[in-house]
Amino acid sequence: MKTFDHLSVIGLREWVALPDLGVAGLRAKIDTGASTSSLHATDVETFERDGQPWVRFTAHLGTVVQLRHRRCEAPLVTRKTIKSSNGHAQVRYVIRTALALGDRVWEVEFTLACRKAMRYRLLLGSKALIHGQLVVNPGLKYVQDKPAFPATLSPVTGAA
Repeated sequence: MKTFDHLSVIGLREWVALPDLGVAGLRAKIDTGASTSSLHATDVETFERDGQPWVRFTAHLGTVVQLRHRRCEAPLVTRKTIKSSNGHAQVRYVIRTALALGDRVWEVEFTLACRKAMRYRLLLGSKALIHGQLVVNPGLKYVQDKPAFPATLSPVTGAA
């Protein structure tokens, strides 16, 4: 069996923070079957700042019982057509922002989607796992410590 020392192990569920958006204490579901990560957002609207496209949205955090929300703004990276597991296609806005998980911080692309019916407000897809140099042990949950906030940790080497 091969082992890789430079990879960190995470479980199927982990605590994360989005420091550039001012969000901490967010439970994430790890989904290796999803390419792109997704964040639960509503009231999404585009606008321009200094001639560049931006998006403003309400990020919904916490759980159904302890619902929290925060108004956020981020540069708009692109719009992307995402096909769900049931074959339904949807055009979503894509942002890139810092993600803190354990002692690592790196840039991750998130689609903004309504995840109201989902248990977890943030889904971490395979591209984020690759850039964060992470492997998933599906038998574990909450392996990493909650990230420090604000995140003042070193970025992952080679992250994009």
